[in-house]
Amino acid sequence: MTVDRITRVNELIRREIGEALFHIMNEESFDLAAVTVTSVRTSRNLRNAKVMVSVRDHKDDRSRMLSMLRKHRCEIQQMINHNLTLKYTPRLAFELDESLEKGDHILGLLSELEREEGHELEQKEKL
Repeated sequence: MTVDRITRVNELIRREIGEALFHIMNEESFDLAAVTVTSVRTSRNLRNAKVMVSVRDHKDDRSRMLSMLRKHRCEIQQMINHNLTLKYTPRLAFELDESLEKGDHILGLLSELEREEGHELEQKEKL
């Protein structure tokens, strides 16, 4: 299977999982607004897919929310099977993606440095 086709399949599955989460994860203890499906990496034979999920805030509840996603894996796979026509419906494996959080931390550090630099320039101009 070509790389371009795998990329399209990954994007289709990512979108379908987002829709499925909206319909399936209606439990009160699950904050759907905090969950983002960042990427899907499907194997070349379409048998397995690694689903990278970012959970914003909720630092103490991340493992619980991830286990809830894993618990509903079969239902999500059934929705993918129903809505997409693929040779195989991949077996989903949910994993936590901390890259967005790390990026936010780096951006916060950079903006703090800019503020400090601007403050130092103001002090020099006053002298």
